[in-house]
Amino acid sequence: MANPHLRKQHSHPRSSGTFIPVPGTAPAADSPIAAGQPRRHWHRFLLGGAAALISATSVSAAAAWVGVELAKSRMGPPPLEVANDLSTVVLDRHGKLLRAFTTSNDRWRLPVTTTDVDQRYLAMLFAFEDKKFHEHSGVDYAAIVRAAAQVIRYGRIVSGASTLTMQVARLIEGRHERTASGKLRQIVRALQIEDRLSKAEILNLYLRFAPFGGNLEGVRAATLAYFGKEPKRLSLGEAALLVALPQSPEARRPDRHPKAAQRARDRVLARAVAAGVISNVEANRARAEQVSTLRRAFPLLAPHLTQTEVAAHKNERVIRLTLDAPLQRSLESLAKAQTALIGKRLSSAILVADHQTGEILAHVGSADYLDEQRFGAIDMAEAVRSPGSTLKPFVYGLGFELGLAHPETLIEDRPVRFGTYTPKNFDKEYRGTVTIRSALAHSLNVPAVKMLDRIGPDRFVAHLRRAGFSPQFAQAADPSLAVALGGVGFSLTDMAALYAGLARGGQPIELSHRIDEIEKAAADLRRGRDERRPRHLLSPTASWYVTDILKDAPPPDSALGGRIAYKTGTSYGYRDAWAIGYDGRYVVAVWVGRPDNASTPGLMGHGAAAPILFDAFARIGEHRSVLPAAPAGALTVAGGSLPPTLKRFAETGQTHRTGPYLDPPLAFSFPPDRSDVEIEQAAGGDELDPLLLKAEGGKLPLIWLADGKAIGTTKHRRDLVWQPSGRGFFKLSVVDAEGRMDRVTVRLR
Repeated sequence: MANPHLRKQHSHPRSSGTFIPVPGTAPAADSPIAAGQPRRHWHRFLLGGAAALISATSVSAAAAWVGVELAKSRMGPPPLEVANDLSTVVLDRHGKLLRAFTTSNDRWRLPVTTTDVDQRYLAMLFAFEDKKFHEHSGVDYAAIVRAAAQVIRYGRIVSGASTLTMQVARLIEGRHERTASGKLRQIVRALQIEDRLSKAEILNLYLRFAPFGGNLEGVRAATLAYFGKEPKRLSLGEAALLVALPQSPEARRPDRHPKAAQRARDRVLARAVAAGVISNVEANRARAEQVSTLRRAFPLLAPHLTQTEVAAHKNERVIRLTLDAPLQRSLESLAKAQTALIGKRLSSAILVADHQTGEILAHVGSADYLDEQRFGAIDMAEAVRSPGSTLKPFVYGLGFELGLAHPETLIEDRPVRFGTYTPKNFDKEYRGTVTIRSALAHSLNVPAVKMLDRIGPDRFVAHLRRAGFSPQFAQAADPSLAVALGGVGFSLTDMAALYAGLARGGQPIELSHRIDEIEKAAADLRRGRDERRPRHLLSPTASWYVTDILKDAPPPDSALGGRIAYKTGTSYGYRDAWAIGYDGRYVVAVWVGRPDNASTPGLMGHGAAAPILFDAFARIGEHRSVLPAAPAGALTVAGGSLPPTLKRFAETGQTHRTGPYLDPPLAFSFPPDRSDVEIEQAAGGDELDPLLLKAEGGKLPLIWLADGKAIGTTKHRRDLVWQPSGRGFFKLSVVDAEGRMDRVTVRLR
């Protein structure tokens, strides 16, 4: 009587049961079998001989059936297009898995090739499943005859005859019939597949489609789920278990049936020893390994960014990002732990970038992606929020560049009114006469608003836009003095990019999380084909002045200061807490708050966001770089040694003025600096149409110049109609009655 345990084991649809076809009528001349190589006629002869061993009484019926099936064997090509139905995977900069997505039918089927798996696993796979894989043409006819003889001798299936190619044929069609017609279909499909694919391609299909229990398909999905690692490095016990599982994936699932899994693994090890693949010592050591009884979750790193990328690139199956998986995991843990200490409904976001290359290394969109109370599914790294005081460094930086002040310039921190707007310091106190260095270091509001008033909020915002940034205003409102204190919208990614430009000496760089975009930009730069218009945020000297102030900002408790330059910010109503900093290589931006924009009393940048910022820098590791030294031209003197015009800040715009009236600063309003202007040919002539030049501020009259040559003077207007001499680049200048000047470079096209 047949062993009932063996019969049960091989009753699964994915077992290696055997069917022996018998030749009947000749196949059609154009059938896949008849169209094969001549040796396949000999193969069919063996099939017939093997079938005769099964049952002499059924030869006639079997022969007739096979004849009919062979006559119908004009099947279309095998459905190899199913090989493209793989899980989409998102990888980090080193090829490590950040996140995987299921296939269209909810299977975990990850891309994998033979180079991605442990070679000892492949050796045991061939020894156990298909010793002649590299020799046969899809069907091992000798194995079929042997299996048939064993059925006759023992009355049960002793060994299977399905090759790896036949298993691939069954897997990609999704048909698991154990009938005679089903086995014949597998044979025909295997022959077709061998005609179309190389052995390596066939093996890759097996590695991707082999079943491992539940919705796990493919060796990579199995190793991640059962062992928590990639299939490149496996223990012998793990490799043997992977060989055994596809034969009965549900009955041998280690997370549900660990004893059955262990028995199957040990049989594979015994077969591997017999085949000389491993030694007895190695097999014994592998048998001593505990079978894992867990099914682990797949990595879910950078969930917001990976979701966005997959939605934007639906046809890509492998998406490579610049993120660093270990750093991303560490910062997600940091955000979750630190935010939990601050409040129940708060979330946080962290962005880390290499400001030398523009690569984003970490993108933490929330404190906990799966926490609904914290609105974890909302990516707060991309949400537009009020940046609070984090824009003050750029207000002062532009003031330094325009020659309005120096870090040691004195400025008044006293009550002031600008029309109906009355700015106040955060602590409602005033410090009298302070240096601008002290005003920025202590984030005083009144001096910052005075500086923006002197620059002009429109001009400041236009300057940011020319540098490539996009400040957001509610309902298309005009920029106001409140911009200095956060009356504008920026995302965390925007602010990281702004500070990256500051860290680079005033030269902005586009941040990206796509490796292909970074590589293309680097290649274009090497070849001199970078078509991106050069942008300017601040001069190197102005940037260094700001950095020199921010590096001395007081650090949070238990943190070491002086190694990074950083600024905190708190938006109106305690809704947003910010901390953004940089060293010589990295920029880190942190936001903490409630995604629903609710107020959190006491939430401030220094107390909530700064500790996360300093901890994030500590986790970046040993590749950090020191801040740059002072550039040539930086004026490093005490306030008393400054030129007279820089010793004390000249204020404008206050209703309580006591000194002489100071005109608003002179600036071009059209054309913008570094702009392209389309200009038409004048009708009926060779000249170009005239161009209207406009300026704002300054004291009349104004003198206008093009490439250093005077082109006109306006005594009562701040615009001039200029007749250009031709197309190309021009340097335009305007000078007011007090000698103040503004310049722009434009290209007429």
